[in-house]
Amino acid sequence: MTNDSKAIACACVAVLSWSTVATAFKMALRYLTHFEMLWVASLTSLVIFAVLLTAQRKWRLLGNLTGKQWLYYAGLGLLNPVAYYLVLFKAYDLLPAQVAQPINYAWPIVLLILLALFAGQPIPKKKYIGMFVSLAGVALISIGTGFNGEMSVSTEGFLLAALSAVLWATYWMLNNRNKVQTDGSVVLFLTFLFGSVYLSVGALFCGLNLSSLTGVLSGMYVGGFEMGIPFIFFGLAMRKTSNPALINQLCYLSPFMSLFFISVVLGEQIVFTTYIGLVMIVLGIVFNQYFVKSSNQAKIVQ
Repeated sequence: MTNDSKAIACACVAVLSWSTVATAFKMALRYLTHFEMLWVASLTSLVIFAVLLTAQRKWRLLGNLTGKQWLYYAGLGLLNPVAYYLVLFKAYDLLPAQVAQPINYAWPIVLLILLALFAGQPIPKKKYIGMFVSLAGVALISIGTGFNGEMSVSTEGFLLAALSAVLWATYWMLNNRNKVQTDGSVVLFLTFLFGSVYLSVGALFCGLNLSSLTGVLSGMYVGGFEMGIPFIFFGLAMRKTSNPALINQLCYLSPFMSLFFISVVLGEQIVFTTYIGLVMIVLGIVFNQYFVKSSNQAKIVQ
């Protein structure tokens, strides 16, 4: 098997994993609160990244970090996994999965705005076209689901889903502005190490009820297949491939495959406007990323 074939195989593992997690979120939330689910998921991911560091023999790299870097990743861990996933999971708790997932997926559009506001990177005029198309898709999904008499959209949930896109775009921007190049596996381990510590401290005040084995296993699945395994395999794919654009484009399959699992497993009736809205969101992102020249382009990672 060639390196490119291995890269595609690794990318497919990542995409398939991300395609199932919207369904897994809703299933876990039947048994756990959004805080409990995140606590279980974060610890699961931490174990996975610890095993990864062991397999790669990279524990020694932790000793090379400066005090400033430790503080930096301590702050980054507060943003992701803590703030981002608390907001995202609460949004899923309040919204149908077919609404929460596409809204969160619009984060690259938010990233363009944040880079313009805080990094001094002006938005090319043509990119406003992609932004408008994607945001119109978000609006169509939020309004269109209301046409179904059995489905309602929580305003709070909608705002939280939009906030989750802002938080992920902020995390992407801060992580990529880090001038000191730190190994990717080390970054994942440290952010989830600090995140798990923060969540465990929070658990002392919020309390945990993990009496449901199904809930715990669902939370572990979320930790493995949303936060852990797909990022590892996507990173492997990007390192092995000679065509990074192709690997990146495969990620666009994820939200559409996710609707299939949402329909079959959760039994949600996918509203026609959800399909149209999701297509508009993806088209806007693709247009801005591949058809408008820019000095900075965001990789679409879940």
